[in-house]
Amino acid sequence: MKRFFVYILKCSDESYYVGVTNDIERRLGEHIQGISANSYTFKRRPVTLVFYETYNDFQIAEQWEKRLKGWSRKKKEALIEKNWEKLKEYSACQNESHFSNFKDNIKN
Repeated sequence: MKRFFVYILKCSDESYYVGVTNDIERRLGEHIQGISANSYTFKRRPVTLVFYETYNDFQIAEQWEKRLKGWSRKKKEALIEKNWEKLKEYSACQNESHFSNFKDNIKN
């Protein structure tokens, strides 16, 4: 059965890179070696693998990768640290107009 990996690298400039691959060891080696000067991680080496999950379905892995790419730094760090409470907190909408914040905006 084919496996796919969604992974997060921490770069030397403290940024995070999110990717998907079917061979985590090969792909990590490519990031470390810097095979493409045009890649995000090339000038940000060395990189460190800080998170990965395995999937049997490429479409699910790809969707998860895209979702993670849109996450804030704080959310990514909560996931990396497996801090589920912080992840939940950072996932809640903070917009004042959001319905969950409505009761706080009502003036008596």
